[in-house]
Amino acid sequence: MSGNNQRINVLVSGGGTGGHIFPALSIANEMRRRYPDARILFVGAEGRMEMEKVPAAGYNIIGLPVSGFDRKHLLRNFKVVARLLKSMGLAKKILRDFKPDIAIGVGGYASGPMLKAAQKQGIPTLLQEQNSYAGVTNKLLAAKADCICVAYEGMERFFPQDKIVLTGNPVRRNLLDCGATPEQARQAMGVDPNKKTILIIGGSLGARTINNAIIDGLNRIGEAYDVQVIWQTGKIYDQQCSEALNVSGVKNVTQMAFISNMDMAYRAADLVVSRAGASSISELQLLGKASILVPSPNVAEDHQTKNALALVKRDAAIMVTDADASAQLVDTMLATVTDGEKISNLGNNVSQMALRDAAEHIVDEVEKIIQRNNA
Repeated sequence: MSGNNQRINVLVSGGGTGGHIFPALSIANEMRRRYPDARILFVGAEGRMEMEKVPAAGYNIIGLPVSGFDRKHLLRNFKVVARLLKSMGLAKKILRDFKPDIAIGVGGYASGPMLKAAQKQGIPTLLQEQNSYAGVTNKLLAAKADCICVAYEGMERFFPQDKIVLTGNPVRRNLLDCGATPEQARQAMGVDPNKKTILIIGGSLGARTINNAIIDGLNRIGEAYDVQVIWQTGKIYDQQCSEALNVSGVKNVTQMAFISNMDMAYRAADLVVSRAGASSISELQLLGKASILVPSPNVAEDHQTKNALALVKRDAAIMVTDADASAQLVDTMLATVTDGEKISNLGNNVSQMALRDAAEHIVDEVEKIIQRNNA
């Protein structure tokens, strides 16, 4: 149905982290490709990352004053409830003004009140669940959703089976379109084109445990002359990590706060060290990258550990727990990157888990719902 000039209104809600935002943008881009005249509106949470990333990608966004429940300080939740009620009111107004043909929820704070309001008004909804362990918001919205697009098998533990479609997670298009050789990519990243290369990424905000483990192991990395490291630390840890690197005098580590050309960074790497967020795992699968996953323990229902174990079970990744990272991470990565057979096995196995063209499959489901509704 490419190049369709039907005027449809699509509302996309959610965010909080890159893991929710990048899939949402991929879905919006595919929608726009098929329906150049479609009106697409994002609804996010005020003060969160989507408020900056979505306009940068060329889409309008409205922020709701919604925030997560504070599990440690229960009294602070009066504010949370007040914000939620205010957000529910704003959500109704957005629906009245924008009149969406469909509302798509990608998880994150804002998608709760927004999709709940859409469901109450009989507007069809599609949910996209990135993780192997369903998020609270999506579980609450599932009963009234028209379709739930998932990235892992076995999601009928959380959702009505007849609504589940296995689509995979959409990833940033440019990652898949990179034509560089590993040598060219290493040159583009400013490192030696011929050395075994480890890429360390803690997500857009960085990961304290991973960074501390690298700081503690800098001397051991410095002694591994045939290996080099590209180390993305996140903005918060930039100063601490660059100072530690300077003091150590280690030359085979290149540190940066943020990597804008992730396509080149992935292509340069023989081995990737990463948190186990859903979008990172989808990227590793689609690019066939060997990885060591260090699941973040600070996420709802410990879902990153469950994401990582889904790969470890199939010999498609190595897992080092957050608690073991300081003792084990550096030795594990140095031993793995020089083991050609291990790298090759991990890469082949993870590649077999990839679900390709996820954004296209999700938009196919969006079209079916809109057609059913207009019939």
